[in-house]
Amino acid sequence: MKIVAVTACPTGIAHTYMAAEQLEKTGRELGHEVKVETQGAMGIENELTAAEIAAAELVILAVDIEIEQRERFDGKRIIEVPAQLAIKDPKSIYARLDG
Repeated sequence: MKIVAVTACPTGIAHTYMAAEQLEKTGRELGHEVKVETQGAMGIENELTAAEIAAAELVILAVDIEIEQRERFDGKRIIEVPAQLAIKDPKSIYARLDG
C-alpha cells in the first residue's frame, strides 16, 4: 500500500523525527511504501508532493499539534494518532489498515 504521513509534536524536535523513523521502518517491514513529512522546529522537511499525496491510498497523521497545509489531504482516508503512538507502537497504527 502507498502511504504518506506527517509527524509533528509541540516542540518539533525529537518526537517528530522519532515518529517519522518508526513509521517508515515499520511500514517497510510490513511491505508498504511509506514517505513521511516532518513538521518541526525547522519547518516542513521532506515535503510531500501533490503527486505523492494523490497516489497515496492512506494518510497517517502522527501529530500532537495542528499541522500546516492539512487541506492537502482532503478526500483521503486518514488515520490520526498521537506522535507517541507512532514511536511506541507503530504496528498498532498499521493494524488499523484492515479496519
